[in-house]
Amino acid sequence: MREHCLGIKEMPEPERPRERCLRCGPAALSTTELLAILLRTGTRGKTALDLSSELLSRCGSLRALSAVEPSELARAYGLGPARAAQLLAALELARRFTEEEVRLAETLSGAEETYRFLKPRLRDLPHEVFAVIFLNQKHGVLSYREMFRGSIHASSVHPREIVKAVLKENAAAVILAHNHPSGHVSPSPDDLRLTEELKGLLGHLDVRVLDHLIVGGNGYFSFAREGLLNG
Repeated sequence: MREHCLGIKEMPEPERPRERCLRCGPAALSTTELLAILLRTGTRGKTALDLSSELLSRCGSLRALSAVEPSELARAYGLGPARAAQLLAALELARRFTEEEVRLAETLSGAEETYRFLKPRLRDLPHEVFAVIFLNQKHGVLSYREMFRGSIHASSVHPREIVKAVLKENAAAVILAHNHPSGHVSPSPDDLRLTEELKGLLGHLDVRVLDHLIVGGNGYFSFAREGLLNG
């Protein structure tokens, strides 16, 4: 028998998050209520508010929620494909809003601003990603690209592919970046060797490596700030 979904409109009007949002503004709503607006409907025996509360309780935070794989959201968390897609779209818009703030600033002026750009992209991924920010002469952002996934070492990061991307973007400079899902941001020997290799290779193309950021759970490590790109 098909489950009956309880829509927000079926709740008493004072409890309806959508009406409260329009009347009082979104800042007046709890995170659970905002999620309920995105989910729109519940399942048998659960309102959208119940489902949102359960989702936050299981994940612990929005940050943890953003790291859940799409297929797991749809299946294991009971959202189904449509609601999972709605939620993922909202989280991605939030990431792009953060990225757009940096793009509108035109340039990445230092490690802290670069971290703000990278944080919503890399911080909470459950796997390692090696990415490159391509910059113009004035250090304005041309593009951001995830280049490789998996453990960051010589066999998984292919310098030729990075060179191809630099030439395609006509970049004058780059910022390298990768994440450590463990949360620890100290560079490994492989991180140091790879950075030196890419710095030398791109230097032959007159392309500067401005920095290499390692993004972890609650912070980052900047090669430039620590003096590891000098010389």
